[in-house]
Amino acid sequence: MTQSKIHRSEDRAVVVLSNRLPFAIKRGPQGLEKQVSPGGLVSALEPVLRKRGGTWIGWPGISLKTGETLNGRDLPYSIQPVAVSEEELEHYYHGFSNRTLWPLLHSFSQNTQFAPEDFKAYEQVNRRFGETAAKLAGSDDMIWIHDYHLMLAPSTLRARRPKATIAFFLHTPFPSYDIFRLLPWDQELLQGLLDCDLIGFHIESYVHNFLDCVERRLGAHVDRQRRLVHYGDRTIRVDAFPIGIDFALYEQAATLKPLVVKAVDSPQEPSSEQMILGVDRLDYTKGIPERIRAFEHFLEHYPEQREKVTLLQVAVPSRSEVSEYQELKREIDALVGQVNGRFATASWSPIRYLYGSFEREELAALYREAQVALVTPLRDGMNLVAKEFVACQVEDPGVLILSRMAGAADTMHEALLVNPYNLEETAAAIHRALSMEENERGSRMAALRSRERRNNVERWVRRFLEASAIPASAPEVPSHHEFQTWLGPFLHQHRLALFVDYDGTLTPLCEHPAKATLSEDMRLTLRNCAARPDTDITVISGRALNDVQEMVGLSEITYSGNHGLEINGAHIPHFQHEDLDHYSSRTVELAKSLHEIIQGGAWLEEKAYTLTLHVRAMPQAEQESLLTRAREIIHDAGFQARDAHCALEARPPIGWDKGRAVLHILRTHYGPSWSEHVRVIYLGDDQTDEDAFRFLAGLAMTFRVGPANTLTAASRRLPNVSAVEALLNWIASRPEAECL
Repeated sequence: MTQSKIHRSEDRAVVVLSNRLPFAIKRGPQGLEKQVSPGGLVSALEPVLRKRGGTWIGWPGISLKTGETLNGRDLPYSIQPVAVSEEELEHYYHGFSNRTLWPLLHSFSQNTQFAPEDFKAYEQVNRRFGETAAKLAGSDDMIWIHDYHLMLAPSTLRARRPKATIAFFLHTPFPSYDIFRLLPWDQELLQGLLDCDLIGFHIESYVHNFLDCVERRLGAHVDRQRRLVHYGDRTIRVDAFPIGIDFALYEQAATLKPLVVKAVDSPQEPSSEQMILGVDRLDYTKGIPERIRAFEHFLEHYPEQREKVTLLQVAVPSRSEVSEYQELKREIDALVGQVNGRFATASWSPIRYLYGSFEREELAALYREAQVALVTPLRDGMNLVAKEFVACQVEDPGVLILSRMAGAADTMHEALLVNPYNLEETAAAIHRALSMEENERGSRMAALRSRERRNNVERWVRRFLEASAIPASAPEVPSHHEFQTWLGPFLHQHRLALFVDYDGTLTPLCEHPAKATLSEDMRLTLRNCAARPDTDITVISGRALNDVQEMVGLSEITYSGNHGLEINGAHIPHFQHEDLDHYSSRTVELAKSLHEIIQGGAWLEEKAYTLTLHVRAMPQAEQESLLTRAREIIHDAGFQARDAHCALEARPPIGWDKGRAVLHILRTHYGPSWSEHVRVIYLGDDQTDEDAFRFLAGLAMTFRVGPANTLTAASRRLPNVSAVEALLNWIASRPEAECL
């Protein structure tokens, strides 16, 4: 990207979407009162909004009463609250966000709960956030969505604002494919994220996990080298952006006189004990019980350290109303009592446990005075405590012991890295840290401090915004090498039955079907495929049979019209569903009824046994009312109404579709045991092709062509007709040696 483009991006306002506003709202004697959030996200993004302007959209923390408004006049950017009812809060926030997504994203599947009513509320609230942003964002604004609470909001935004620049950053880990696919709604969330232009994660492994999921669950075309996802007709950039802290702020706080006496309730006299410090929000992902057990193991195996070292564990209250967190607190209380009961003396307690919140200055003082920071989460997206400790080492350097399961471990190589589940390894690391010579401590801490000072939170914001300003690229046509990777082993030594839709697959969609003529290049490619002795082709379409035959004009292939109700071709006898004659006269009557309501550019395509109401030429605002009325008429006439691209199909209710048509062709041509010696590839772009995709699941390689605005049962996606032609060219040219 050129430097000029980066500079121009700095002029864009930013619209931030997060679960909470940058401050908490409380009702006081003077009405609504704001309390600034101490979180890292606020300190990172507020300077950007102050400089560029924009809007922060979030839940205010309370339900505003009629007539109540938030006063944002003291801010150089706008505040927009999003209402969340008490019932929605229970299901959207406490339910799906924190009982489903939080444990799953941290790979704690045993703690994960799946409740459909929670997901429904999550969808509802995310839709409200997206609609709010769509109304408020300017045409050139960058919309930046944050964290797991809002993974579906991009879909609403993209539908309302197709050309908007939308970015997303996940502040938690992203788990492996085997974990994420446990979620019943995994495809919905993945597709929601892919409605963004840029998706950011903390570290490389989360990027790789996400790319695995979108490739294996959505069939997206993934370019791992360039971190691009080609999905439908869009290209999404995915990258790692390790978040930092306000290094200078913590460094400055650490230069103040420490408040250790007040904070740890220690005697007034200076202590010669070395202090090991743990600071965590009370959460099962933080590994506090495992840390206490490791410290107990340390005292058992290094008895010479007794009465010389103290573990100070700070636990910040979190979700105290949730039973699992109450049980965790009881477990920690019991473990602290157990260790102190075993090893305490009249003048020494091995563990000091503080349950409460502390100001930044107090924490900075503790970080400064600690000889060792024990940061051992079982799983953590990044972990900023490790970085805060490093920033506060302004005098005699301490030692950082860090869990390998924290995202911070990817860059903080000079820390002593441990597996928090390995009590012996953690105990040995504690012993090594306490006995480490000053030269080694100084070298390790100097390297850590230099990196964290350089990669601070301002740089994180700057890198992300610069990446969001890179223009989106058009989706790329897969290469022959990629087709070989996807399909080569699948087709090896098997005959190929190739099924291809017409409109939107072999030829681009047009305002009128008569204009959708097949290009000579595509016709030649089809002929080359059909000329192979190991390949049979069927063009399967919603058009009338004689229409699709005329449009393609190749005698050596099979044709299926009216979504499979009529079939004719080189390899099987002519087929017409036996119930069609019963509905032919009723189709005429239905057409008359539909003609009576047609208006504003809509028109009706009559295909003897089925009808298609086309609304592509109508103003979009008028389409839904016409389609709703048409569905009612179709239903009253005893026909099935099926959605298609800017159209509505009316079909006889005889239990026949493209999927059943494919089965009929396969069984008729190859026999009942066709799956033993035939491989199937199916390409289609329409909701009517989903019937075939579902039927062929596990039996074929299926490709959904075109935009990715709906979920699909297809194995993979192709962006456009050009990609279809590339795939057919690969089929036509693949080596004969791979075929039977």
